[in-house]
Amino acid sequence: MNKKQSYYMQTDLIMLFILFVCVSLLAIYNAQQLEQYGGENFVLKQVVWFTIGALIVAAVQYFDLEQIYKASLYIYIGGVAILALLLISPDSIAKPVNGAKAWFTLPGLSLQPGEFVKITTILYLARVTSHHKEKYEASNLKTDFMLLLKLIVVTAIPVFLIMEQPDFGTAMVYLFILGMMIILSGISWKIILSLIGAGAAAGGSLLWFIIKFPDIAQEVIGIQQYQVNRILTWFDPTQTSSDANWHFDRAHMALGSGQLMGKGLNGIEVYYSEAQTDFIFSVIGESFGFIGSALVIFLYFILLYKLVTLGLNINKHSSFGSYYSFGILSLILIHVFQNIGMTLGIMPITGIPLLLISYGGSSVLSTMIGLSVIYRISVEQTIQNDYLFK
Repeated sequence: MNKKQSYYMQTDLIMLFILFVCVSLLAIYNAQQLEQYGGENFVLKQVVWFTIGALIVAAVQYFDLEQIYKASLYIYIGGVAILALLLISPDSIAKPVNGAKAWFTLPGLSLQPGEFVKITTILYLARVTSHHKEKYEASNLKTDFMLLLKLIVVTAIPVFLIMEQPDFGTAMVYLFILGMMIILSGISWKIILSLIGAGAAAGGSLLWFIIKFPDIAQEVIGIQQYQVNRILTWFDPTQTSSDANWHFDRAHMALGSGQLMGKGLNGIEVYYSEAQTDFIFSVIGESFGFIGSALVIFLYFILLYKLVTLGLNINKHSSFGSYYSFGILSLILIHVFQNIGMTLGIMPITGIPLLLISYGGSSVLSTMIGLSVIYRISVEQTIQNDYLFK
């Protein structure tokens, strides 16, 4: 292997990917023992998605960060256009599921554009922030407000289209990413604290309104009955019917029944719906116990640590790469916290998958697309370090 080829062998990222693939396939294999979908082979399908994702990672390495930076605007516009197209598409190719028109449903294939647009939005947020910082090296309240407005507008467009589906869980992910990008962009803390106060007041008022006046909230906000039940169950399980509590109860039962070491392969016993997607962490807890669950969380910690160090180090050579790294960190962080949190009962139930582990083509492919750019950033960081020490 020559030196140029060695730059593309990012061993730490490759090993992390292999470990996540192994965890995902083992968990999905156990989840499908429940035979919720007529013995469908989710493991084989997940292998196909991961293989396609690995090929995407390899293909992206033919483009450097400068080219990705220049293309980010057009990629973002393309993502927004697909979201808009989804809303006007006929039900024959965009069938509503649980009241949300969030998927393109083609023969043998279902894709959720909102998952992919998370990546396109992070790309363009990183470009906007990087370009602004280069243009205004000496920041003040005026330039900070300008940057804040840019970031809000860039995020608001896809969020508006996703709320039209409606998909509140996905929209919340976008807003979390926006919040993290605002904090990391260097905007004055006076502005950030004001935003946090206003956001907390608005969010608290909205939750209070939904809890106190659920029927009116459905008409005014457009929230669905099952979403109201999830929020009510989160705050007080005794307020709602047994059907609304069923997911919580079964997820807790499965997680706790694994005890310290778990039941092993083919040992899953507790039945609950969406085991291979939304509640995959319950499968891990039941199958591999507390030790297995802790190791999975530690695996995510290693990935997040890698993104932090990469974002800090690449900032010397590419602020765009740095902001993008932290954007992807935000995406993974909110997905992990929300998914595991709802399994533990500390967060309301949403359809947010556990990235790199939950079954799903859209989830796997969008995450692999996002990480393909991370891999390219890591390659360029390695090249820069090599030049530095020559």
